[in-house]
Amino acid sequence: MQRFAGLAADVEGDDDGRPPLVFLHGLTFDRTMWRPALDELGKVDPRRRIASFDLPGHGESNGQNSYDLESVITAVHRAVEDARLDAPVMVGHSLGGIIVSAYAAQYPARGVVNVDQPLLVAPFAELLQSVQERLRGPNFADVWAMFANGFHTELLPPDAQEIVRATSRPRQDLVLGYWKEVIESPIASLTAKLESGLAQLREENLRYVVVAGSELDRVYTQWLQEELPQVRVVIFANSGHFPHLAHPAEFARILADTATW
Repeated sequence: MQRFAGLAADVEGDDDGRPPLVFLHGLTFDRTMWRPALDELGKVDPRRRIASFDLPGHGESNGQNSYDLESVITAVHRAVEDARLDAPVMVGHSLGGIIVSAYAAQYPARGVVNVDQPLLVAPFAELLQSVQERLRGPNFADVWAMFANGFHTELLPPDAQEIVRATSRPRQDLVLGYWKEVIESPIASLTAKLESGLAQLREENLRYVVVAGSELDRVYTQWLQEELPQVRVVIFANSGHFPHLAHPAEFARILADTATW
């Protein structure tokens, strides 16, 4: 483990012209979530320069006063700079998919790999705002279980299910910190912020791959293709929320393809 600008990271590989890969996990998880895919990547794209970070407040990373999106992106950028990772390909799972997308809209990046994170903010914001009192109260664990059931971890092989169990630490204060902005902001404001970031990615024609664990809704797919005409969607069917754990070898090949970005 190394530490860059307060964030814990595993860094390996060579600076050899291939764009580095930066990996960000989802809310409540940590950087070890990526290990099966990174082991496979070493077979098909050996010695690629990679860095898997623990997000602020997660794993072995330092906490911070605010976990709003801008503050987290700034923390990630400082760590990326400290690790001397020049214009990386940003890879994010779940909440990490939002963070890497916003990062690439603001800072130098070769592209984005978004692992099972829808980009439409309004439906999720409406859900969080409807259960905010329960999230803040003594029944937090029950509400979190509702979200966790939607991950469909049961679709994963047993060893992958164990990784999910071992790496998830749903602390109420941390979840509320990361979700505070979505819970408290007007949905119109959140949507405008999202559209601004997507417009930046669209104007730069930045490479963007979505890896999903189930078929995407037709209406959402149409919206996504309108917002990001350059998007490539890859479906690992019946994988639930963790397609990178269900099919690490296939996911690694998608990562290896980014070497030419």
